[in-house]
Amino acid sequence: MKIGASTLAIANEKFGENLGFYEDLDLKYIEIIDQYPNIDDNADLLNSFNFKYTVHSPIVDINIASLNEAIRQTSINEIKKSMDLATKINADLVVVHPGNVPFMGRGLEDVIYEIGKKSIIELGEYGQEIGVTPAVENMPDFEGAMHKDINVLSELLESIDTAMTLDVGHANTLGYTPDEMYSSAIKHIHMSNNYGDDDSHLALNEGSIDFKEVFDIFESKKYNGIYMLELTSNDSIEKSLEYIKNL
Repeated sequence: MKIGASTLAIANEKFGENLGFYEDLDLKYIEIIDQYPNIDDNADLLNSFNFKYTVHSPIVDINIASLNEAIRQTSINEIKKSMDLATKINADLVVVHPGNVPFMGRGLEDVIYEIGKKSIIELGEYGQEIGVTPAVENMPDFEGAMHKDINVLSELLESIDTAMTLDVGHANTLGYTPDEMYSSAIKHIHMSNNYGDDDSHLALNEGSIDFKEVFDIFESKKYNGIYMLELTSNDSIEKSLEYIKNL
């Protein structure tokens, strides 16, 4: 099993001042959240560590399904920058959020989902050019969030030969059980716990998700990607690693 951790826990801090924590935990896999305050080219700094990286493209102010073409194209360009960073740090996968339906977009969902599909295809084609896989993430039960349905998302991505990031915590807010979460489209997994009512990013030993069952199912299916802890504090990372060790 490949276990890693996201920099979500230090999302508002500089990489250079905090990556040593992950090194001290002897983690081999790290997911870089590529947005403020780490918006400069950090490739040299990241390459000074011996991690194997994935990249999470920007989350804030990004909508690849926007009805405004200028916003959509800017969002695409920002994600392509993350994909370019991935090539510089030998990361082969970039997590992508699928977009959202704004208040004034109600009634235009079919159009918006087609725009989102167009954007995913464009990112997939760019990824093929540079050797990086965009992996689209299922979203939690938030108003306006697109692609909450794992089955619909996985069918779309398989039809256009693009990968999926499964966020287990997101799926739990929609009531998915671990055995309902699996799809062959999944090449990357985000792990955090919650009680089903909010995407609270709790440690794995807190909340209602049985992660032993999650591991058992995905290991039985020969999943070969990374199980990436996406938690909001260093303490939660330490607790979750101890939980996994004790399974």
